[in-house]
Amino acid sequence: MAHSSHILICRGTACISSESREVQAEMEKQLKDRGMEDRVRVVHTGCFGFCARGPVMVVLPKGTMYCEVRVEDVEEIIERHILGGEVVERLLYKDPETETVTEKIDEIGFFRKQVRIALRNCGRINPDDIHEYIARDGYKALGKVLTEYTPAEVVNVIKKSGLRGRGGGGFPTGLKWELTRKSPGDIKYVICNADEGDPGAFMDRSILEGDPHSVLEAMAIAGYAIGARQGFVYVRAEYAVAVDRLSAAVKQARELGLLGRNLFETGFDFDVDLRLGAGAFVCGEETALITSIEGNRGEPRPRPPFPAQKGLWGRPTLINNVETLANIPAIILNGAEWFAGFGTEKSKGTKVFALAGKIGNTGLIEVPMGISLREIIYDIGGGIPGGREFKAAQTGGPSGGCIPAKLVDIAIDYDTLLEAGSMMGSGGLIIMDDRDCMVDIAKFYLEFTCDESCGKCTPCRIGTKRMLEILERITEGRGREEDIDLLKELGHGIKEASLCGLGQSAPNPVLSTLRYFEDEYIAHIRDKVCPAGVCKKLGKIRIIPEECKKCGACARVCPVGAIKGKPREIHEIDPEKCIKCEECIKKCPFKAIKR
Repeated sequence: MAHSSHILICRGTACISSESREVQAEMEKQLKDRGMEDRVRVVHTGCFGFCARGPVMVVLPKGTMYCEVRVEDVEEIIERHILGGEVVERLLYKDPETETVTEKIDEIGFFRKQVRIALRNCGRINPDDIHEYIARDGYKALGKVLTEYTPAEVVNVIKKSGLRGRGGGGFPTGLKWELTRKSPGDIKYVICNADEGDPGAFMDRSILEGDPHSVLEAMAIAGYAIGARQGFVYVRAEYAVAVDRLSAAVKQARELGLLGRNLFETGFDFDVDLRLGAGAFVCGEETALITSIEGNRGEPRPRPPFPAQKGLWGRPTLINNVETLANIPAIILNGAEWFAGFGTEKSKGTKVFALAGKIGNTGLIEVPMGISLREIIYDIGGGIPGGREFKAAQTGGPSGGCIPAKLVDIAIDYDTLLEAGSMMGSGGLIIMDDRDCMVDIAKFYLEFTCDESCGKCTPCRIGTKRMLEILERITEGRGREEDIDLLKELGHGIKEASLCGLGQSAPNPVLSTLRYFEDEYIAHIRDKVCPAGVCKKLGKIRIIPEECKKCGACARVCPVGAIKGKPREIHEIDPEKCIKCEECIKKCPFKAIKR
């Protein structure tokens, strides 16, 4: 019997953490209890991207999206929507500013300006069922290249598409394939870099969870193009859902003859194995990743030779990240010109971003290259919550930089971001408002870099530590006038002398905040004040006499006895004793205590 309705339930990591598994189980139970399992099919999918409103559910064929669905909502959805044909309005998306209610998923502002190529199947298919991937032209691109193209022709298609590496460096993908193909050697390898370590980044994880076969198919296409018979997916072990779905996908592809020997009866052999990483940030650097797969401690190697010449076990090796590979089947099926029709002259196609921070709609988005930062923040992201003022956007993770509000109309592409002192990176996009301290932001990313440095080269191992010490001094009110010039000197020195790309880009968050927010550094150093009120060791907490009602509530909650005064009199805060914990600010019912 044909199903009259399909209920798609997100089972990406974010929605799983919000109990989407339990919602699905309850939906299936109630449908079975009512004898409706043959009429209504429940499908778990990968990430829809609308993480801020999870768990997310879409009812087909109409495309009604329900947000923040709980187990207790299931019965009402079945009774009113499935049986009664009535939309459950309270579960629809409501715009936080206009309070406009939107029913259909493709009419919600978050999705309207998106173009989903790498994410084309995420939220649309069951990632655990290879037949659903095949039904959406899965493995058709592999069959096409094996039966219609020579390896050189495949490389030319990718070159003409203008696809650049989505892992951070932006190197032309087709050129990398060509260099590996032309490198001499009977044994070559394809590696998918799924070691996604940037704070706040979850692009690759979501693709692996929602559409693992797109990556496996692309790896096989790449293998044919360069002359490789073996591929490896290097994925961090803590991506448990992604690892499970990848493992299942590899098994299913082998069972159907889509991985292994004699693919499509063409005589081409290609197989894929998984290698689990321990979560070291440096293993996102391709030579460190190779070293880790070989069974050694993940440390970068000097280049040249490049992996295309001498990579895994000394053999020519092609390394692309998850998002880059996810684009390949679509390019083969739709043509290089189709893909190049999106984006800008030097940045073709689309880019996936993990949108997070002080933004209304956090989640995963895919947008055409060249879209403005303003469009992402206000049209897709829903603006800054609480009417706060947009201050900066941090792109590229620990390797990137901060874009100030005055550049909110900047086009998001590789070259423009570099000119602005930032970079595309793998796709982290953190939005900050006027309550964020840019010195503290720089310190946060440098702390991460110091913790994750492999320690192999002196500029990164010691240089970043010295920079962090200076930033800690500044945020604690012990900064010196010469610190700003010293930070710049150290930053440029580390960029020039570090061994790998991660060390070379480590100073970027500091240098970009100095470029656009040097006045905040000066305030911390000269005035001993943090303008955003974030650095607790700077500035004073004081009681405003004209607003104080003499209730004494502040003194009763002060953990160190820093607030003194007689009953029914205005109290005072001893700055020497005050630890700036802000408990008095939280307790004061009259808002008479301010930083």
